[in-house]
Amino acid sequence: MKKILNLFAIFMFLLGHAQIDNIADGESITFRIHYGILNAGTANLTAKKTNYMGAPHLYVKGTGQTTGAVKAFFKVEDLYESFINTETGLPSFYVRNVREGSYRQHFETVFNHSNNTLILTDKKTPANGSKVIKSVKGVQDMLSCFYYLRSKSTSELKVGTVINMNVWIDDEMFPFQLKVTGTEDLKTKFGTINCLKIIPSVKSGRVFKEKEGVTMWVTNDANHIPMLLKAELAVGSLKASIDDIKNVKYPLKYK
Repeated sequence: MKKILNLFAIFMFLLGHAQIDNIADGESITFRIHYGILNAGTANLTAKKTNYMGAPHLYVKGTGQTTGAVKAFFKVEDLYESFINTETGLPSFYVRNVREGSYRQHFETVFNHSNNTLILTDKKTPANGSKVIKSVKGVQDMLSCFYYLRSKSTSELKVGTVINMNVWIDDEMFPFQLKVTGTEDLKTKFGTINCLKIIPSVKSGRVFKEKEGVTMWVTNDANHIPMLLKAELAVGSLKASIDDIKNVKYPLKYK
């Protein structure tokens, strides 16, 4: 589940600032995750309007869990939370709280964009305390980047767009590059819909293995909702397909 959320993060980061005004209060998006022929789990993203530190924010929550036979031998329960300033499109507070088999991690991050620093707290091991880390301008977390991308207009996100990015994953910063390579009519459980085809590449450091190829399709409209994600792994393949959509701001136009 960590990998699938990392994949979303790579696709969804854009460097800079933008207002987030195209997300409806109470929006919910659910994905069905497959590993090869197996139904491996589900992932859900929800968004609610709120106030945080006296400013309008979007509270977003991402959850992921294994299901069925996969859960029997590898249990995953992941929780991600982010408070995103809707005026700047930048995160103010971020939580990553995950249980994946025997692995357990719980980080909280406070972002200070005025001086490009962040405060990282290890909640799993309180003895480690908190530490101040030098950041970069416009840094996003693994959830805020998703909604920041979607705030872009169709003229800003189109075929040929190449974007350099920095995203805070776990307790590290990773630089990536994102390319919009084309459009494609994608068949979904709801019907066929025109999508942008997006491919990321790692500029330095690496989250994924060299043999992996990752592609994502997002609706070619003002919503920019991810409909399908595929990752060719060194062993097997991973796929996340849209399973449920509620309370999106603009009607989806299926063919």
